[in-house]
Amino acid sequence: MQTILKPIKVTNSRYRLGYHVASKAGWINDPNGFVFFKGYYHVFYQHYPYASEWGPMHWGHSRSKDLVHWETLPIALTPGDKEDEDGCFSGSAVVHDGKMYLIYTGHHYYENDDNHDHFWQNQNLAISEDGIHFKKYKNNPIISAAPEDNTQHFRDPKVWYDNGNWYLILGSQANDNLGRVLLYKSSNLIDWDYQGPITKSVDNKKEGYMWECPDFFRLGDKQVLLMSPQGIEADGIRFNNENETGYLTGNFNYAENTFNRSNFQELDSGHDFYATQTTLAPDGRRLVTGWMESWGNPMPEQADGWAGALVFPRELTLKNDKLYMNPVSELKNLRTEELSEGTVKLNGKKSLNFISKQYEALVNFDIKNATEAGFSLTDSKNTKLLHFSYSSINDHVSVERTGEDGVRETIILPTNKLKLHILVDTSSVEIFVNDGEATFTERIYSEDALKFNLLSNDETHVSYNIYQLDSHAIEY
Repeated sequence: MQTILKPIKVTNSRYRLGYHVASKAGWINDPNGFVFFKGYYHVFYQHYPYASEWGPMHWGHSRSKDLVHWETLPIALTPGDKEDEDGCFSGSAVVHDGKMYLIYTGHHYYENDDNHDHFWQNQNLAISEDGIHFKKYKNNPIISAAPEDNTQHFRDPKVWYDNGNWYLILGSQANDNLGRVLLYKSSNLIDWDYQGPITKSVDNKKEGYMWECPDFFRLGDKQVLLMSPQGIEADGIRFNNENETGYLTGNFNYAENTFNRSNFQELDSGHDFYATQTTLAPDGRRLVTGWMESWGNPMPEQADGWAGALVFPRELTLKNDKLYMNPVSELKNLRTEELSEGTVKLNGKKSLNFISKQYEALVNFDIKNATEAGFSLTDSKNTKLLHFSYSSINDHVSVERTGEDGVRETIILPTNKLKLHILVDTSSVEIFVNDGEATFTERIYSEDALKFNLLSNDETHVSYNIYQLDSHAIEY
C-alpha cells in the first residue's frame, strides 16, 4: 500500500522571518523562475513540503506586486512523472506570447540502486496561462541527455531571449571533473540545438569541479556569468564556505560562442548565500535573489518544522568589473515607523535604545580618526551573537558570529567613511557596506530581540536611522 504523506507544520515560530520569502512549512533551497508576469513578480524555490529536510524537490511559489509583500501560492511543480520522477530540480522562467514557461531539470535515480550519486538528469518544460496553474509539456523532455563529454551533473537551466533567438545555459561537469556552462539555442523554446561550452573551470580547486545555478546577462558594457561552483579550496580570507557563489565578467561573442572572461570573484562574503538567480525588472534593473543558507551550515529552525529562506531582493550594478549589491529601493515600502535616530560622538560602545526583531539600520561613520568601527548584536545576557568591524589599517571588513568557523571577511577600498545598510529579520542579518561594495548574509539564532550596539576604538562621528519593518510581509 502506498504511503500518503502529509505536509509538515511549523511547531514553533521563534525563528520565523517577517519579510523574507520562505515556505509555509518544510524545506526550501535554491530560488527558481524569478520573473515578472502580468503585474506580479514571481519567484519559485526548491521545496520539500513533507519534512524540514531535503527530499524529492517540488517547486514552491510566491508572488508580489512590489517585491516586498509576498503571497504564497500553491506548489507549481510536483515530481513523479516520467520526465521528473525523482525531483523537479532548479530552473528558470520566461514570458512568451502571454504565457509563462518554466524550464527545469528532471532528476532520476537508477532502479534498484541505493547510491544517490548515481543519477541522470534531463531538461523539461511546463506552461501556464495565469501564472498559478502549470501544465507539463506533453513531449517532455526538451533536452533529453547531456553531451557525451559530460558527467551526470547536467542541471539548472537559465533561459533568455536575444536578437531573435532563445538561449539556454546549463550548469555541468565535464568528464575531466571541471565545472563548466553549456549553451543551447532555440527558435521556439522546444527544439534546442547544442552550441557547446561557454567557458569552464581552469582548475577544480581554484574554480570548482561543478558549476551550479548559472545565470548569464549583460550589465553595462560587460557580460556577467553568475554561478555557484562546488569544490573551490579556501584561499586565505576567500572561499571559506563549503560551496561558493560568484561571477565572471567579460565579453561574449554569440556567433562564435566565446567568452573572454575574468577570474572568479565571490559575490557575497557571508556564511549564508548560495544559488542565485536574476531577472530583468520592467524598469531595466537587474534584480537578484538567492538562498539565504548554505550547505554545511547549521539550521536550528529544522526542529520547528521549516528550513531555509530567500535573501531580500537586491539590485545588481557593475562598476570597474565588480558587482555591487544593494536592497531594492522598494524596501522603503516596508517601513512602518522610525524606531531611533541620532548623531553621536562615539568612542567605545553605544547601545541604541529600541526593541525589535525586524528592522532596517542606516549607519554612517566618519572614521578619519578611528582605526576600527562597526556594530554588534548582543542578547539579554550580553552574549555577542554577531560582530561586524572595519579596520582602516588593512581595509578589511569582517563578520564574526557565534559557533565554529565563525569569521568571514573581505577587503574594500580605503575610505574615511563607513556606510552601512543593515537588514535584521528575527534569524537573519544582511549587511551592505559602502553602497554594496561588500555584502555579508548571515543567519543567527536567538529567541531574544537583540541589542544593537555601535562600536569605535577612537573618537568617531556616527549618524543613524533605525526603521521598523513590516513583520507580516509574507502571506502564507
